[in-house]
Amino acid sequence: MTLFLNLVFRNRLAAMGAVVITAILLLALLTPILPMHDPDVTATADRFKRPFSDGHILGTDHLGRDLLSRLLHGTRLSLAVGIAAALIAAATGATIGIVAGYFGGRIDNVIMRVVDMLMAFPYILLALAIVAALGPGLMNALIAVAAVNVPFFARNIRGITVGLAGREFIEAATLAGMGHTKIILTELLPNVLPVIVIAMSTTVGWMILETAGLSFLGLGSQPPQADLGSMLGEARSAMISHPHTSVVPGIMIFLIVMSINLLGDGVRDALDPRLRSGALSRPRATTLVDRKGPLPAPTNDLLSIRDLETQFHVGARTYKAVGGVSLAVKPGECLGVIGESGSGKSVTALSVMGLVASPPGVITSGAVYFQGEDLIGAAYETLRKKRGDRVAYIFQDPLSTLHPLYRVGHQLAEAIQSHQKVPNHKARARAIQLLKDVRIPNADSRIDDYPHEMSGGMRQRVGIAMALANDPDVIIADEPTTALDVTVQAQILSLLNDLRRDRGLAIIFITHDFGVIAQLCDRVAVMYAGRIVEEGPTQAVLDAPAHPYTKHLIACVPELGQGRRVLATIPGLPPMVDDLPLGCAFAPRCYKAQDKCREREIQLLGTKPRAVRCLFPEEPV
Repeated sequence: MTLFLNLVFRNRLAAMGAVVITAILLLALLTPILPMHDPDVTATADRFKRPFSDGHILGTDHLGRDLLSRLLHGTRLSLAVGIAAALIAAATGATIGIVAGYFGGRIDNVIMRVVDMLMAFPYILLALAIVAALGPGLMNALIAVAAVNVPFFARNIRGITVGLAGREFIEAATLAGMGHTKIILTELLPNVLPVIVIAMSTTVGWMILETAGLSFLGLGSQPPQADLGSMLGEARSAMISHPHTSVVPGIMIFLIVMSINLLGDGVRDALDPRLRSGALSRPRATTLVDRKGPLPAPTNDLLSIRDLETQFHVGARTYKAVGGVSLAVKPGECLGVIGESGSGKSVTALSVMGLVASPPGVITSGAVYFQGEDLIGAAYETLRKKRGDRVAYIFQDPLSTLHPLYRVGHQLAEAIQSHQKVPNHKARARAIQLLKDVRIPNADSRIDDYPHEMSGGMRQRVGIAMALANDPDVIIADEPTTALDVTVQAQILSLLNDLRRDRGLAIIFITHDFGVIAQLCDRVAVMYAGRIVEEGPTQAVLDAPAHPYTKHLIACVPELGQGRRVLATIPGLPPMVDDLPLGCAFAPRCYKAQDKCREREIQLLGTKPRAVRCLFPEEPV
C-alpha cells in the first residue's frame, strides 16, 4: 500500500487532485454536524445577498436560502449519486464483459452486439430517454447515468477477459475440475480488478457531471432537494444580475470533476506494472548522470569505456547493472562481449550514448571516450548528433528499430536526413544503395515495402543498413543474429565482417554464442554480474579459458562430430544485482571457490592483452 501511494503522489497533478477531493469529501462528511442554516428554509427578505454578508459567507439565492449550506448539502448529494452510479455501472458492465469474454462464441456475439447498439446512441440522449421513460427524480437520474456507462465498462473488461480466457492458468483451472463460476471469481476477477478500478477512477468524475447535467435540465433532483446541477439550473435566470448564485456551484463542480480526473490518472499509472520501475514521468532524453570522484584518463582508442558503473534506482533498491566495466575498440577491430542474460551487456552498450532510460537508470561512475571526448554527461545536442551518425546500433529485434506504419525506404531516408542536409531524391538513392550493400535483392522495389512484408532476415538487413546510413565509426550490435536461423545468421555475420574490413568499422558485438565470437571477433570480453571477468584475444580465450565461468560457458556449447558426451551446465543461478555477494560474484557457483574468494573485491589481473578476475584461474595469464 505504501508503494502504491508513493507511486500516486510522485505525479504532482495526481497529488494535487487527491488533496482537493479529500478536502471536499471531508467537508461533505462533516456537513450534517456543522453549525449552518437549514438549506431548504426560505427567507425572501434576504434574497440575493452578496457573498460575505452578515450570516451568509457565500450569500443567498433567489429565495433567500443560504448558499454555503445548500452548496455543502448539494455536494454531498452529488458525490453520493456519482459514486453510486459508478459502482453500479462498474459492477454491471464488468459482469457482462467477463461473461462475454470468458464464454465467447455465440454468447459473446449476442452480448456484444447489444452493447454495440447501446453505444451507437449518444450517451446524453440515451440518458434523457431513460429519464423520460422513468420520470424526473434523482434516483431515476442515477439509474440513467449508470445505464449509459455500462457499455463502456462491458467493452473494456470484455477485451481484457478475452486475452486472459485462453491463458494457461485458466486451462489448468478447467483441467483441475473447477466450475465456471469459481474460475470467474477466483481466476479471472482478480486479474481484471485493477482494470475495473482504473476505469472507475477515470469515469466517476464524468458521472457526477452527467448527473449534474440532468439536474440542470430539471430531470434530476426536485425542489426543495438540491444537488449541484439543480443549484446551477435555478441560478441561470439570475446569471447576469447576481452571478455569484451560479459561480458558487459551478466552481464546486469544476473542482470535483477536475480533482477526480487528475487522481484517476495517477491511480491508473500506479496500477500499471510497466510503470512501477519509476517511469511515471516522461523519460529523460539522455541517461541521468550522477558521477562522484575523479574521471579516469582517456586512451588512444577510437571508443574507450573506462570504469563504467550504471545503476537502476527503484524505490529503496539499487540494482548495480554495470559495476566498473572497461572496454576499448580501435578502427577495424571487432570486440565480442559474451555472458548470460542479465550480466549487464546490453546496459553497458546503451550507456555509451546515454540511452538507458532515466528514471530509473543512473550512470554513477566512469567515462566513455569517443575520439578523446567524454560522452557521459554530454549535452543532449552533442549526443544526438553522434547517435546514428558516429556511433550506430543494431538491435536484436529489427521491429524495435523499424516503425510498422512506414515504408523501409522512408525510414532509411529519415535516418540519413536527420544528420545530413540532402534532398529527398538523393536520400532515396542512398537508401537503395544501402539495401544493395546489405545484399537485399531487387532493392529498387523492396525499398517501398513495409516491415511486415519482409522476412526476419531481410528486416535485420534493413536494420544493418540503417546503422550504416551515415558511415559511422563504431557499430554496437546487440545480439543481431539471435532470432535468425543458422543460414541467415551466417550471411549476416559474413556481411558484417566484410563491411568491417571494407569500411574500417569498429564493432562491439554482444552475443550468447561462442561460435559467433570465434567467427567474427578479434577479442572477447566475458561479463558476469555486471563486470568483466575475463578478456583477451578470441583464439587465446577459446583455447585456454582462464576464468572458471568462461570454461563453463564454452563447455555448454554443443559440438558436432564429437560423439556422445554429457552437455555441461552451470549449477545455480546468477546473483541478483541488488544484493551482490562480497568478493567474487561467481563464487557460489564455482567448483574452485575458497574462503579467500568471498573476503574482498577481486581485481582484473593479468598481462595485456589477457586479463582475468580470479584468484585461482584455470590457466595463468
